[in-house]
Amino acid sequence: MKTIYIMWLRELKRYLRSKSRMIGSLGQPILFLLALGYGLGPTFQKAGQGNYINFLAPGIIGMSIIFTSIFSGIQVIWDRQFGFLKETMVAPVSRFNIMIGRTLGGATIATIQGIFVLCLALIPGFRPQNWLSIFPLILVMLLVGTMFTALGTAIASQLEDMQGFQLVVNFLVMPLFFLSGALFPLSGLPTALVILTKFDPLSYGIDAFRVLLSNSGHYTLSFDIIVLCVITFTFLSVGSYLFSKIQI
Repeated sequence: MKTIYIMWLRELKRYLRSKSRMIGSLGQPILFLLALGYGLGPTFQKAGQGNYINFLAPGIIGMSIIFTSIFSGIQVIWDRQFGFLKETMVAPVSRFNIMIGRTLGGATIATIQGIFVLCLALIPGFRPQNWLSIFPLILVMLLVGTMFTALGTAIASQLEDMQGFQLVVNFLVMPLFFLSGALFPLSGLPTALVILTKFDPLSYGIDAFRVLLSNSGHYTLSFDIIVLCVITFTFLSVGSYLFSKIQI
C-alpha cells in the first residue's frame, strides 16, 4: 500500500506544481461549453429537446476526464526517457503496485479536472437536478478516470516516443468522444452508429453523469456502473500486464 500511495502522491504533486497545466486544460471545455452551448442551444430547444446546456455539461465533463486521464500515460514515456522509470522498476516493490499507484494518481487528477469543469458549467446556466448527486458523481468520475488512465498506461507501455503516443491516443480519443453521445442524444441514431456507441466505454460514463445530474440518461445508472466496472477491471488487468513487461 505504501508503494501505491507514494506513486499516487507523486502524480498529484506534479499536477499541483504545474499551474500552466491546470489552467491550460480548462481551455477546451470552456470553448465547447460557450460555443456549442450558446450556438446550438436555440436549435436544440426548438427541436423539443430542452436546455442544451443541461444536456451538454455532463458530456464536457466526460471529455475533460478522458483527455486528462488517457494523456497521463505519457508520463510513463517521460519517466522512461529520463531514467526515473528504471529506478522504480528495479526497486524491491511490485510492478503491479507501481502501475496501480500511477493509475490512481492519474484518475484523481482527471476527477479534479472534472470537478473544475462542473463548476465552470454553472456560469452559462447549468444546474444539477439534485445537488446531493454531486457526491456519487465524484465516485463515477473516479471510476471513469481510472478506466482511461489504465488504458493510457497500457498504450504508453508499448511505445517509446511521445510523438507516437500522441498520434495513437488522438486517433483513439476523438472517436471515443464523438461517439459517446457527449454532444448529441443517443436515441434515434442510425443502426451503425447505435452499434458503435454500445462499444464505446465513454458513452456509459457520460450516461451515468446525465442520470446523476439531470435524470435524463439513455440507460439506467446501475447498468452504466456495471459496464464501467467490467471495462475498468479489464483495462487494469491488461495495463498491469503490459506495464510489468516493460523493458528498461
